[in-house]
Amino acid sequence: MDYAAAWNKIGTGTKATLGFSTDRINKATAATGRALDAAAPACAPFAHRWDVEADRRTKLRTPENLKALIAAQRVNTSARSTAATAVSQRKAAKAASKNPLNGGRRAARTADKAARGHAKVARTDLKTARRNYPATMRQLAVRAHAAHTIPAGLASYVMSSAEHWTMWPAGTSLSLIGLNVAGLWIGRRKVVADVDDSMTAEEKRLASRLDPTYWVPNADARGLSGTVPTPAKLTASGLVSHVRLDDRWTPKGFQAKADEIRALLGARTDLRVEVKYGSHGDRATIILRTRSAADGISLSGWKPGDCWAIDTVTGETVPVPLGKRMLIAGTSGAGKSYSARPLMAEASEHADHRLVIFDRKYIEARNWKHRARTAVELDEMRELVQELIAEGEERLQVLPRGEDVVSISPGRPRITVFVDEMGELLQDCKTKYEDEDGKKRDYQDVIEGLRTIARKYRAAEIILCPATQKPTLSGDGHGLDSQIAGQMTIKLGLAVANQTDAMTVFGRSDWPAHDLPMPGYALLFDQDKGPKQRRNPIKLRFMTPKEVIGLPSRPIWSRSAVSAVPAPAPAPTLQLVKEQAEPAAAVPADLTDNQVAVLKAVQGGTSTNAEIAKAVGINPGSVDRAVKALVKRGLLAKDGTTIRTEVAA
Repeated sequence: MDYAAAWNKIGTGTKATLGFSTDRINKATAATGRALDAAAPACAPFAHRWDVEADRRTKLRTPENLKALIAAQRVNTSARSTAATAVSQRKAAKAASKNPLNGGRRAARTADKAARGHAKVARTDLKTARRNYPATMRQLAVRAHAAHTIPAGLASYVMSSAEHWTMWPAGTSLSLIGLNVAGLWIGRRKVVADVDDSMTAEEKRLASRLDPTYWVPNADARGLSGTVPTPAKLTASGLVSHVRLDDRWTPKGFQAKADEIRALLGARTDLRVEVKYGSHGDRATIILRTRSAADGISLSGWKPGDCWAIDTVTGETVPVPLGKRMLIAGTSGAGKSYSARPLMAEASEHADHRLVIFDRKYIEARNWKHRARTAVELDEMRELVQELIAEGEERLQVLPRGEDVVSISPGRPRITVFVDEMGELLQDCKTKYEDEDGKKRDYQDVIEGLRTIARKYRAAEIILCPATQKPTLSGDGHGLDSQIAGQMTIKLGLAVANQTDAMTVFGRSDWPAHDLPMPGYALLFDQDKGPKQRRNPIKLRFMTPKEVIGLPSRPIWSRSAVSAVPAPAPAPTLQLVKEQAEPAAAVPADLTDNQVAVLKAVQGGTSTNAEIAKAVGINPGSVDRAVKALVKRGLLAKDGTTIRTEVAA
């Protein structure tokens, strides 16, 4: 038959009608398929248990077990017959004699007891044989439904009258049969996972394993039977699947199976797998962080107004938290210095902001000399701490009544005090140094001053930000000072060495900074936002040393400096009190060797501490102490940080 010719004979209107009807049928079929696919995960556990049990029973139905069952049935039938005969004989013996000690009665009683014992053993053996050769699931279902349907049909007949038939007992039974059959059919339905084409190969593989068609049959081997996930959805931060839990599970118990979940999915060891509470008490959520919301966003370099970080889950930008005391912790290589530089750039950029850096490792401080007041030697740090405390006290005294924080301005800027590698500073301040007079002294007053700044001067807008590689709180001088750490309202944890360090930084065990990738990723805890804030990893902006050096110069803070000066003050110079034209005075005999060397170096033309240290080969700290002693004796003139030529009276 030529179907094309027949179709061409059909009128245009008829074709349109048929096409419209076909389109509606296709849409209805697709909608039905989607509904069945949605119902399949709910029925899959039932179908899986049915199939597993049916398979178990089929494997047990061997010829050997069948022979054992037939033999057990034969023995049980014989034992029942013997027991019945023994009961009859015992009754006859009892009727024949009233004497309970009669020999016939005693023999009948013994035979009855033995027969009943044999029947009990035979009945037990028959039960065992039936378990070893069970009925098929189909046979079992037929028996169960027959046991319900027949009484239900009789009940319907008895409860009915000629005028009205009572059909609900039989209808209920038939409905149960229908539900059983439908549940098996839908649960066995092969649902094809709808995989997003934009997924990577790894995401497609994980999504296929999160699909109920894979999860349900394989969950029992991992101890996860009774859990059914929804097909995974792709988000900006990875795959998300919601899991339904049966009455054997709680979300907390499901969380404890994180390792088994990872194994079932075959996920990479370094892939973040999060198991969280779901929307209801019988729900849980699996999140596979296969992506980051910061992917494709450049966080290199810095310019005013740039964000400091991006939330890798939500994609929200995180600004630099200026004006808040912040602890920065991260092991070597975690990107601590690179990530802290945008913070320091922002803290030194504005007219009403100044930056101060304490750095015992020297490296970071020298990059910021054109934008920040730096201190690398302990004597410099002692002097700088005293200046900061004096500034803080002055600001607190002028703080207006009713105000919590001083108002910042170019004349009274916010001062961010960044301490690079707090552990090194703690150790150096604890060490005993031999002074010019031969006495041993330490620099614990520097640490005490930083503690005072942390505790007292937030209202004065002097903000302390310590950074450390090893944030262990201890009394041996290493790591982090507990009094300073206790005042930090913001805690930034990059990758740290272990869980102990993570707990030290955040004060709690559920912020796993030790699991973060390196470098440049961190967890940010803000005390002002409360304990239930999100602990999503953030990706931090970073700056190289060359980018720091390339930043424009900014005013340097000093108690004696004018705040409006737009560039760093020139390096201090030293000059003899006497006119150079006059002959050099005799060197006093009571000067130390260092003081004599410094005095001669100045007479030779050097004018800065660095030049003197290079000329005489003495460390800068000793040079600074010698200069102070000579100034005190009137042999050199120095006015604060500004050196001016002066002729002694």
